Amino acid sequence: MERWADLHLHTRWSDGTLDLAGVVARAKAAGLSAIAITDHDTIGPDLRQPCQDMDGLLVITGVEIKAEIEGERGEILGYFLDPEHPALRELFAWMAQARERRMEAMVVRCREVLGLPLSYEEVRARAQGSLGRPHLAALLVERGAVATLEEAFEKYLGDDGLCYVPLARPKSAQVIAAIRAAGGVAALAHPGFHGFSHWESVLAALKDQGLQAVELYYPYDTSREPLNPRLAELPRIVQKLGLLATGGSDDHGPGSVKESLGLVKVPYSVVEELLSARS
Repeated sequence: MERWADLHLHTRWSDGTLDLAGVVARAKAAGLSAIAITDHDTIGPDLRQPCQDMDGLLVITGVEIKAEIEGERGEILGYFLDPEHPALRELFAWMAQARERRMEAMVVRCREVLGLPLSYEEVRARAQGSLGRPHLAALLVERGAVATLEEAFEKYLGDDGLCYVPLARPKSAQVIAAIRAAGGVAALAHPGFHGFSHWESVLAALKDQGLQAVELYYPYDTSREPLNPRLAELPRIVQKLGLLATGGSDDHGPGSVKESLGLVKVPYSVVEELLSARS
């Protein structure tokens, strides 16, 4: 019997709607044998070792870290991490400060644009861990500025929104080095959202930095973001460069802007390949 894994999931420790136990229960109900928790720029306190068994499900300690990748904004995934490693903790602290400064600026813009008495403290109180735009979006819904989270992003908080402020990011080499130092495997997240036309040179450069995998399988058909027209070239290039092919749903839980569990899953053999590739 084939076993399956989802290697891109979020919890309340970043911008998901469920705690770890809730994600595990949902993944088991979906018939998965392994999952990776990849919260943004943080690892929740429930994850205390590189992987663990929870109710018969293998739970991999992962992360999704913002990064500047060959001149573009992107994200790097890490798998099988030592959550207490100093290199990761230092990077998380830097990112937390960057997120706080960015949110303070976005709240100011929302006050100016919408004329609402919003405060940074109100947004911060909604985040258990890593602070992100969905927390501000939820507050805008609550205050009646928008009807839905999707509308909040479309009008105000998305990359072209009236209140958008870019987030400072470390270079990809720094992010990959921290993941590798913590015993993890580094993967490029959802490459279809990048605008690169020279994929082979980009991935070769990232491989030189220590990248070991690429997230080839992702629910792009549900996204409103424009996709790279050369996405179909990636499987051949990944194989040529000797990189691993990973995948996941990027599910953020019920009631979120990305409720996608079950849309993408990869064979359990991918988990075994990642484990073998650890530093």
